Amino acid sequence: MNTTPAQLDHLVLATPDLAGTVADFARRTGVTPAPGGVHVGLGTRNHLVSLGGSAYLEIIGPDPEQAGHDGPRPFAVDVLPVPRTVTWAIHPADLDATIATARARGYDPGPARPMSRRTPEGTLLSWRLTDGTDAHPSGLVPFLIDWGASPHPSASGLPVTPLLALTATTPDPDGLRPLLAALDVELPLSEGPVGMRFTVETPHGPVSFD
Repeated sequence: MNTTPAQLDHLVLATPDLAGTVADFARRTGVTPAPGGVHVGLGTRNHLVSLGGSAYLEIIGPDPEQAGHDGPRPFAVDVLPVPRTVTWAIHPADLDATIATARARGYDPGPARPMSRRTPEGTLLSWRLTDGTDAHPSGLVPFLIDWGASPHPSASGLPVTPLLALTATTPDPDGLRPLLAALDVELPLSEGPVGMRFTVETPHGPVSFD
């Protein structure tokens, strides 16, 4: 059963070893993630896989060419002991209106801020997203993204592993559901340690990642 949230933009699989995680994904699925690009000044780069439709998987880790980066890198890739699905993003039709509505409902996703990365072909992609430092610390409440005039990453001919399911565990499912509802999204939740799991269809059959 496909439980993909309607507004899903992408899942974030963070790793301390980008090359190793990309190779592991390719081995397990039979599909090799495509180079995404470099987050200049943030010390990270990514590889991408389409999840079907306008959703994709971002595998993000330290950029070896930015080894001198000073300060923490996004998604704590400096300190993660192993690869982990850390959070997810949605693309509402109106980013600013969705932020305002969520605040009125009692959840503040944080302000929208500009970001960018350069693709391997040299194209600069620019977007706005809500500030992760203000988001729910579990990562289970999605951040919001608006790609503006930039082409969506899923439209760049990515290799495809269709998303079959996305679920999460948390010590307090009932406490998290109202925050998801404030953003008009649903995520199947069960009680347990904080974590996310997604399952994709692959040439090797369904494969799950935590």
